[in-house]
Amino acid sequence: MNVRVLHIELRRSGAPWAGAVVLTSALAFLYLVDAAWWRGTTAWTAQWTPLAMWTRSLLFYLWPLAVGLGALQGLRDHRSKMSELLTSTPRPAWHRAATLAGTTAITLASAFALLVLVGAVQVLANTAYTHLGWLPISLVGALFLVSGAVLGMGAGRALPSALTPPALAMSAFVFTALMHMSLGRTETTTATGITTTEPNRVSLLSPAVQEVHDVLVTLSASVHVGQTVWLLGMAATGFALLVAATPRARLIALTPVLAGAVIALLVLPSDPRRMYVLDEAAAELVCDGPVCVTKTHQARLADLAGPGKEALRLLHGALGGQAPVSVRENTAQLPDGAIPQWSRKTVLFDFDDGIIASAKGEELTRALIAKGMVPGCTPVGWSGFGGDEFAQTVAAAWILGDLRPLPGSAGVRREADAAARPVWKELKALPQAGQLSRINAMRAAALSCEGDPFDVLSGGASR
Repeated sequence: MNVRVLHIELRRSGAPWAGAVVLTSALAFLYLVDAAWWRGTTAWTAQWTPLAMWTRSLLFYLWPLAVGLGALQGLRDHRSKMSELLTSTPRPAWHRAATLAGTTAITLASAFALLVLVGAVQVLANTAYTHLGWLPISLVGALFLVSGAVLGMGAGRALPSALTPPALAMSAFVFTALMHMSLGRTETTTATGITTTEPNRVSLLSPAVQEVHDVLVTLSASVHVGQTVWLLGMAATGFALLVAATPRARLIALTPVLAGAVIALLVLPSDPRRMYVLDEAAAELVCDGPVCVTKTHQARLADLAGPGKEALRLLHGALGGQAPVSVRENTAQLPDGAIPQWSRKTVLFDFDDGIIASAKGEELTRALIAKGMVPGCTPVGWSGFGGDEFAQTVAAAWILGDLRPLPGSAGVRREADAAARPVWKELKALPQAGQLSRINAMRAAALSCEGDPFDVLSGGASR
C-alpha cells in the first residue's frame, strides 16, 4: 500500500474517525475522572511502567470500542451495495482487504501511540529513571486494538447486518468484564483465613490489566509472548474473514484464532506470581550509607537520607542493641490478603504509605521512627485506620519525647489524639524499666503481627 492509496483510503473510510474516537475518549477518561491513576508513585504520569500499565487498563473499554468500529468498517461495501461490483473486478480480494485493514490499523496504532506520548512527556519531567522495560506492555496494547479492529472488520463482512457492530462491541465488553471479574479470577484462601481472588491464565486473553498498586510490578516476558501469539491469530482470522467469499472459507478462517488461543494458553503462565512480577532492574537498591531506595526513586534519596539517619540514631538511643540498623524501601511482593512480613533490623517503608508520602524533614524522621516501631499489619491490598496507627503515634512520642500527630493524619487527628493521649500518659507514668518492657512487648507484637500492638502498649497483654 503506497502513500497515494493510503491517502485515498483515509479520505473515503471512517478509519481517521475511529482513531479520533479512541484517542479523545481515552484522554477524556484519564483527565476527567479523578481516580487512582492520578495518585502516588503509581500515577500514570509518574513512572514509565505505571504509564504503560494504566494506558493498557483503558483497553477494558477501548478494545470493545475498536472491535465495534472495525465491524462498522467491514460493513462499508455492503452499505454502499458494491459487493458484487468489487468481486467482479480483477483486483485481488486480499489486496482490497489489506488496504482497508492497514488503514484502520495505522490510525488505531497511531491513536494509542499519541495517548502514550501524552503521558510520556509528563513522565520525562517527573522521573530521572528511564528504561525500555515498559515498551512491550504498550506495544502489545496497540496490537490488541489493531487485532480487535481487524477481527471486527472480518465479522462485519461475514455478517453484514446493522446489528453486527453493536452486538460485537457488547460481546467484547462482556468478555473483558468476565475476564476481569469471574472467569478470569481464581478464589484462594490465605493462611490467615482471608478469601481473595487472583488472576488466572485465562484472564490474560483479555486486553486489560489489573489496577496498578505497585510501581515495581510489571508483566513477565511469557505474558507478552503468549498474548502476541493470541493476537496474531485473532488478526489472521479477521483478515481471512475479510477475504473469504464462501461459508466454508469463513468457517476455515476461524482456525487461526482458535489455534492462537490454544497456543497462547500453553505459553501463558498459570501462577499469578509469574504473571505480574517484580521489575528487578527498577527494584535495585541505591544507598546513602544505611538508607536505601529503589532505582526507580533514586531522585528522592537526597531528601530521605538525612531524616533516615536521624531516625536510626534516635531509635538506637532508645532501644540500644534491639534497634534497627538500616532504612530501606520495601520491595516485597506479596499476594492480596497476605500479612506483611517485617524485619527487626530494618525499617521498611513505602513512598505511598500515608505517613511517609508527604512528610519531609523532622516530620519524615517521626514517620520513619513510627514505621520502625510499628510497621503495620494490615493485609496487603486492604486499608484501614485503628490500633496500628494509635500505637505508632505513642511509640514515636516515646522516642521523641512529645506527643504529636503523625504526618498525613490531619483528617483523623482528633480521633488519634483521643485514643493515644491516655495511653501516652499512662506509659510516661511508669518507671523507665517498665516503659521499656512495655515498648519491647509492643514491638514484638507489631513485628510478628500476632496480637494488637496498641492493646499491648495499653497494658492489656502484660497484666
